[in-house]
Amino acid sequence: MKTTIIPANHPDAIALACEAVRSGGLIAFPTDTLYGLGCDPNLSKALLKIYAAKGRDASKAIPVLLSRPEQLRSLIERIPESACRLMDAFWPGALTLVLPKHPNLPPELTPYPGLAVRMPKHPIALALLDQTGPLAVTSANISDHENPTDAQGILAQLDGRINLLLDGGKLSSGKASTIIDCLGVEPKLLREGPIPFNTILERWNNQ
Repeated sequence: MKTTIIPANHPDAIALACEAVRSGGLIAFPTDTLYGLGCDPNLSKALLKIYAAKGRDASKAIPVLLSRPEQLRSLIERIPESACRLMDAFWPGALTLVLPKHPNLPPELTPYPGLAVRMPKHPIALALLDQTGPLAVTSANISDHENPTDAQGILAQLDGRINLLLDGGKLSSGKASTIIDCLGVEPKLLREGPIPFNTILERWNNQ
């Protein structure tokens, strides 16, 4: 496979990305945290390509990125009220929430009761997700390797393993999002990130 590289602000960038996603391919694109590696979350064959490209453990679920809350309808069975407060406060942004998954999702996306979802605060990512719909997205690197902050770093790891790379330049963050499990009565911190857990707890408790 030849990896095509195109500037993320090129007039044809999003159209080419949509075409790659529809055909079951893999794309890499900038977000507000890391570069993401994405595909159609409803295509099992595409999800398996992500695991293969990254050398990712098949027991690990793949998060989903979206551009607006309405897109949760096809992904999430129900949204707890406390989780809605977190969305209102921190979306778009560096907060990933684990919510009860929709029963129709393929098992390759997540074998667990919850699905990790996030709305990124990045204009290119949001414009892309608005056209493709939700995408299954994980970090654009080989598992257990460094997370690249630019296109050159991504190619060093994934060249020939992905169809299209939208080059958005060097990212200033390079830090993965905070992950909160919202499946229980109380929130659980699964991964520390830019948003402190104490701040999450304040919003969860409606303070």
